[in-house]
Amino acid sequence: MGVAERQPAFRPRMQRRLMLVFAAFTLAVVSVMGALSMAFVYVVEDEFFDELLQAEEARQRAHHRAHGSYTAPALPFVRVHERGEALPPDLAALHVRQPGRREVAGADGRHYHLRPLSEDGTVLVAEVADQLVVRGMRTELLQWLLAATVGLTLLALMLAAWLSRRTSKPLATLARRVACSTPNTLPEDLAQGLDHDEIGELARHLDELHRRTGAFIEREQGFTADVGHELRTPLAVIAVVAGRLEAQATAEQQSLVRALHAAAWQLQQTVELMLALAREAPLSPHSPEEHRLLPMLEQLLLAHAPLLDREGVQVTLEVPADLTRPWSPALTQLLVGNLLANAIAHRQSPLVHIHADANVLQVCNASDPPPAAVLEHDSGIGARGIKGAASLGLGHGLSIVRRLAERHALRLDLVHRDGRTCAILGAAVAYPRRPTGGQETHRD
Repeated sequence: MGVAERQPAFRPRMQRRLMLVFAAFTLAVVSVMGALSMAFVYVVEDEFFDELLQAEEARQRAHHRAHGSYTAPALPFVRVHERGEALPPDLAALHVRQPGRREVAGADGRHYHLRPLSEDGTVLVAEVADQLVVRGMRTELLQWLLAATVGLTLLALMLAAWLSRRTSKPLATLARRVACSTPNTLPEDLAQGLDHDEIGELARHLDELHRRTGAFIEREQGFTADVGHELRTPLAVIAVVAGRLEAQATAEQQSLVRALHAAAWQLQQTVELMLALAREAPLSPHSPEEHRLLPMLEQLLLAHAPLLDREGVQVTLEVPADLTRPWSPALTQLLVGNLLANAIAHRQSPLVHIHADANVLQVCNASDPPPAAVLEHDSGIGARGIKGAASLGLGHGLSIVRRLAERHALRLDLVHRDGRTCAILGAAVAYPRRPTGGQETHRD
């Protein structure tokens, strides 16, 4: 079980996102519709003038066929410019460059619509600046469009706020109810008061999950309590009997009895470690209170003195007398005791060295290189079933120790160099991640 990662602060973003989406969509729709509306009025106005010129063209052509000449236009703003008659200066230059153009913007606000009457260059010219309706209303139209945009955007924001509150309220209620739950008090009424919609369906599934989880936790807690009670007693009996057998054993039997005693001691350590790991809360959370490390280690070695004597193991301590740790004695006994047991089980010499400084605590012993996978902190020590060639266990020991360490914001690393293996225990941020293969940081 790893150290819980710091979660970011809760930020109710649903309402802001809905309001942003609604506002952006409204602005896009209003902008497109406004542009289409302006284009529509301009097209209608142009078509109106084109229809007038088309009617005038038919009238002029009919008169020319009947009388051989053109007549005065019916509309005062329309003129017939026959071949050779000069066009207005601002129109003439553009008409030469683009003779097929039907609409031309002139100088000083003038605006022309043109229609050819004959192939000799005679054209109808309508100067419609005074007849342009849209030009005079353009500012007013833009103001109306702007007012409509602002109004519709505000309406969209209000609708988005209402919709987000209506949608997020049951979610917030469900989140508060879930946040109040613990493994010992899992709520089973999350769906109470919620509608039969997607959120209500989610709450009902969570209620069912909580009921199954509560039953599972109850079974596991009962199992853990029973195992702790049932294993401690026979292990204590085995340890006492092994001690008595050792006193009565022959020289050939001494090694067997010592192995039995060591196995019983290691089982006791493992049981205590697993029971500590099975607890929901850490064994002893970090607190401002500091404990001197050297007395705790001396007490640990004193408790295991009979085993160390039987195994012929010598433990040297290199720990400053004033060095402290925010670890409780119980946690120190479990972690260091299991690291010591691991060092004894894999030792190649009778010497085990324990060193501590302001950052880390190390338990070192001479041994064969551990499996390469074990030296990988992320996948090795934390993985189960990886063990050394000389190990008689199942390869779960260091995995259990590491998980218990992480429950208390500690980091366990394993390095091997120059025939020595060191288990390094320290705060998770006290020392940087080592490269693959590792380098020892202990001092002799």
